[in-house]
Amino acid sequence: MDEAKMGKNSVLSQVAERMNALSPEQIEEKYNIIENKLFEFANFLESHQVFLYPPGSKEIPTEKIIRKAMEIEKSIILPVFTDVKNTFLLYKISHFDKDLVPNAHDMLEPNPERCKKIALDDVDIAIIPGLAFDDKGGRMGFGNNYYSKLITKLPETCRKVALAYEEQIVDQIQMESRKYTVDIIITDTRVIYKI
Repeated sequence: MDEAKMGKNSVLSQVAERMNALSPEQIEEKYNIIENKLFEFANFLESHQVFLYPPGSKEIPTEKIIRKAMEIEKSIILPVFTDVKNTFLLYKISHFDKDLVPNAHDMLEPNPERCKKIALDDVDIAIIPGLAFDDKGGRMGFGNNYYSKLITKLPETCRKVALAYEEQIVDQIQMESRKYTVDIIITDTRVIYKI
């Protein structure tokens, strides 16, 4: 079947089917490869202010990445979701166990009373979550548009990187605009640079 003609649900069910075929051991092995590739990735190594999505998301887990990045003295910036449609504020965390609190959706986010607010322009590299991707940098998320909006607001100099299992890569994702794409996708088998 031509994936270009498949709707969002078809793409997501195809990805879910592929992911469900993997054992927990296979997923862990793939995760470790992706994490290692990220920590060897030049753009990541050269960056200072790293935006990451919250731990506990349904995408590739970030807790280990956040802790490890903090050990090598990266400034970690996480979102705090607001009541305003599709918006969040960015805060730098200094201590994983002390600075994060569960939000209304039970996801960890920075405690604004403890953390420093950061401007979008200060972000060097942004790790953008997604449920499915294509090799042109197209991404499909949960549909709340938080991250699509973020991608368009980040500075030109900021690298927009996604972490994905190879099983999350599909032929084509229908997108209303290519301005919502990521620059690079790191999977367990390759690094995809947007065509």
